[in-house]
Amino acid sequence: MSEPRTRNARRERLVGLLLLGIAVVLLLSSPTWFSRDESAVAFAQIVVALVLAGIGGFLVKRAQTP
Repeated sequence: MSEPRTRNARRERLVGLLLLGIAVVLLLSSPTWFSRDESAVAFAQIVVALVLAGIGGFLVKRAQTP
């Protein structure tokens, strides 16, 4: 039988932090789109940022549990 894969907690944490950083940048830059009357782009950017933040937070939390 095949042996179970071991998780690489360090990699998960780093990827999670990267996704959280990207989410922060997207959220902080979304007011620029609102000021240019591009509300659809701004809302889409916020939705993507929230999805990335959720995935990133999940990965960081998962990396901390044994």
